[in-house]
Amino acid sequence: MRKNILVIGGTGLVGKVILRILEARNPDFNLFIGSRQSGKNANNLVIDVTNSKTFDAITDNKIDLIVLCTKDSNNEILQFAIKNKVDYIDITKPTPELTIAYDLAKTMLNVQSRIVFSSGWMGGIVPSLIDFAESDKTKIQETGIYIYYSVKDLAGKSSANFLAENVCKPFLTYKNDKPLKVKHFLDSERFNFSFGIGDRQVYNLDVPDLFILNQIEKIPTVSVKMTYNSKFITRLMGYFQSLKIFNIMLLRERQLLFGSSGNGDQTAFEVIIKTQNTTKRISLQSLKGQAELTAFSTVLHIEKMLSESLSGGVYFSHQMHSPKEVYEALNSYSTFNLKMDK
Repeated sequence: MRKNILVIGGTGLVGKVILRILEARNPDFNLFIGSRQSGKNANNLVIDVTNSKTFDAITDNKIDLIVLCTKDSNNEILQFAIKNKVDYIDITKPTPELTIAYDLAKTMLNVQSRIVFSSGWMGGIVPSLIDFAESDKTKIQETGIYIYYSVKDLAGKSSANFLAENVCKPFLTYKNDKPLKVKHFLDSERFNFSFGIGDRQVYNLDVPDLFILNQIEKIPTVSVKMTYNSKFITRLMGYFQSLKIFNIMLLRERQLLFGSSGNGDQTAFEVIIKTQNTTKRISLQSLKGQAELTAFSTVLHIEKMLSESLSGGVYFSHQMHSPKEVYEALNSYSTFNLKMDK
């Protein structure tokens, strides 16, 4: 049977890439684009996440799976999907909104569709890579994620807006299962990146993997740090935070600061996994940047969701897969470089 897939936010940067990869890999899928404005053909649906009256288009077109690529702060689409038994995957939620949505989904009774949260770093693939490197998570004492972000990369607005809104607010990281309040762009350390990037200063960053790896996967110590491609910009952000300059800036000014976007560049991240006796490193580079990696990871999740092997319920994306199949799919993609050092 032909599957009907709706990408809400399909006119955005990541949504367009998801549609491109889906169409190339699954020409039998019937793809719909949801946005606030009407499009040029019948597969362009008017869907406004703040207006539930527009959701009738989902049932009218017999949508099998909703892919949410836009902000839905009130979780209207999530609740609609559960009540109407429609599969759902969300790739957009920052940590505070993810925890609310996850708790909401877990409290709703008789969830018969597949509800998947895939808001971790680059489509939620980090836990699968950790599982591939160390299958016995009870042995893992510490995990660190180190992110290289280029301001030349073609980037959407969601991450920039999140940073602009939350850069002055503390968030939680975890050390020996104790939550610690920290702030973005503080607590710097040195990290030597692969792929010719080299030694960089890295600073705190809030991504959903902090919550997922500690609260769901029970890894005692979890941290996430990032650097920009420009060492000057990286140091500048640290100075702004330490001198509390962000606190006196207007939201619009912070949005302009974080919202710069180029024409395309690489992105990379590395995961350090420590047990009592070993340290392992996984390194992943996307030559086409964040959008390509996030979109491809999302497509892997969509394909798994639509298989007959996955029963109804609430999942994080890594809980659907075998770690090996995720690793092999990423490793075989033409514009990714993936390696694991033991």
